[in-house]
Amino acid sequence: MLKNQLKVLLWLLASFAAVELINLLSGRMLNQFGILPREVTSLPGILFMPWLHGSLGHFLSNIVPLAIFWLLMLEYGLKRTLWISLWIVLCTGLLVWLFGRFSYHIGASGLVYGQFGFLILAGFYSRQVTKLLISLAVGFLYGGMVFGVLPSQPFISWEAHLFGFISGLLAARFWHGRPKTAASGS
Repeated sequence: MLKNQLKVLLWLLASFAAVELINLLSGRMLNQFGILPREVTSLPGILFMPWLHGSLGHFLSNIVPLAIFWLLMLEYGLKRTLWISLWIVLCTGLLVWLFGRFSYHIGASGLVYGQFGFLILAGFYSRQVTKLLISLAVGFLYGGMVFGVLPSQPFISWEAHLFGFISGLLAARFWHGRPKTAASGS
């Protein structure tokens, strides 16, 4: 089962690498398909944004934590991991489209921050030891990421970081994996 889960994640990561290669070879021509807030023609960018990067360095800075966080999220199951990832991409993209600065927003960092938010909180909601240890480890090793939700440099979409993080926290609240208990009656 883990082998099949890893295959799916490797295919996803390969799709990021393939788009990066095409974007690199085309002189970053694909970046026009990112999100330009409040432009109706830019709405498809909500789905494309995570695959588009401004440079090879930008791509590498996203793909490594993306791979690590996806591996950790497998503890919640492949199906749940994929649904949570889709939720994060859609929520982050829509919020960036609605409230982001009028500039192209590209990159997987919104997804990475969403995974970070999910992994930080979901273990506490789940009340399962393994998941709680993952939350603690992610918090300890990657806790400094939280400062990325603040405006820092003009060419970094802190909005995607912030909205991704919030989307991940919301996902943790609803898809943490703790079995639902039946309400007790009188």
